[in-house]
Amino acid sequence: MDFRTLPNGHITLKNVTVPACLIGVEGDLVQRDLSINAGRITEAPGQAVDMKGAMIFPAFVDMHTHLDKGHIWPRAANPDGSFDGALRTVGEDRLANWSAEDVATRMDFALRCAYAHGTRAIRTHLDSIPPQDDISWPVFEEMRAKWQGRIALQAACLVGCDRVEEGSGFAHTADLVAGAGGVLGMVSYPVPDIAARVRYFLALAAERGLHADFHVDETLDPASETLRVIAEAVLETGFDAPVTVGHLCSLSAQEPDRAASTMDLVAKAGLHVVSLPMCNLYLQDRQEGTPRMRGLTLVHELKARGVNVSFASDNTRDPFYAYGDLDMIEVMREATRIGHLDHSDTDWVQAFTANPAHACGFDSPSLAPGVPADLVICRARSWTELFARPQADRSVLRDGKQIDRMLPDYAELDHLMRTS
Repeated sequence: MDFRTLPNGHITLKNVTVPACLIGVEGDLVQRDLSINAGRITEAPGQAVDMKGAMIFPAFVDMHTHLDKGHIWPRAANPDGSFDGALRTVGEDRLANWSAEDVATRMDFALRCAYAHGTRAIRTHLDSIPPQDDISWPVFEEMRAKWQGRIALQAACLVGCDRVEEGSGFAHTADLVAGAGGVLGMVSYPVPDIAARVRYFLALAAERGLHADFHVDETLDPASETLRVIAEAVLETGFDAPVTVGHLCSLSAQEPDRAASTMDLVAKAGLHVVSLPMCNLYLQDRQEGTPRMRGLTLVHELKARGVNVSFASDNTRDPFYAYGDLDMIEVMREATRIGHLDHSDTDWVQAFTANPAHACGFDSPSLAPGVPADLVICRARSWTELFARPQADRSVLRDGKQIDRMLPDYAELDHLMRTS
């Protein structure tokens, strides 16, 4: 069947395969009919189209990306594939090249990719070390307006915890974030006074009514335990806005009892966890020879404690990750392989749809009657067929109509990649 020939109007997609958890029934994959009319899912049947078992998902939510860094690899390649190499290279490129035009052009390119792959909502982090905060936040606001109705956009500032203290200028960044309706973000790592910095950060967020989003313990050093500090601070201060913590790589390297007690704190504090398996796989345990530890946090154990766990793309063709295309089916495929999500709970698909929407406050993707028919349809009829291929021939519907899935040509960015 050629999905490109689906008729518009009132139709019923007969014999589609749907993850049972997405329609509130027991089991793994089930076959159903799904009707669309006037751009929305409906219970009333229309013109029948036999889908022959094709899998259907609601459009995806990608809750941890870096649209401002995306696609700089051709001019700013990581020299050794390490985390330190990524930090240095991005810092140099930001100072040399991140004008408003440069950031806007690359951001729009990335969004066009995500849209073609079937994503409906994105949270991006924005490097906000002054003066970049005054450059990138206005660009983001323009991009959010431009993409309204296609991809819902949120942004979180990204600043290292060593810059978060009274008198540092971070309050100005927090005001920019608040003015743009954004999320307050910080990278946490074990500096001596990390607890005081986290409390100051949460105080700024509380004063401005902002959600919080942390990059946390992106290292395999088991002594890096800022996740505990954040959970304890949230509990002790009573900070009641949503808090997201991403990466948590060191948790996978800790002794089981210590990791378990930290995860208990995370659950008690109600933190949302987002795992970034592709980027962590690229950076963590990079050494001479074969890597042994891959940096994936303890997603099964966190989920078992009732923690809201999601997966996301993270970086795209920049020094932190040389590959990727903001394709959530790729993220789902790789997370399944890396994290052994197969032979496990049958509702992991929610970690790419409803869970990130809940963490960020986006409208939840759904297949329920009455919601917009924003759908991703794959020729695959089972999980093994879905994950065996890239699903490059998928069809994406927005408001019930198929979109043009032609991906932008990398050559569009060539003029930005020329260096003197």
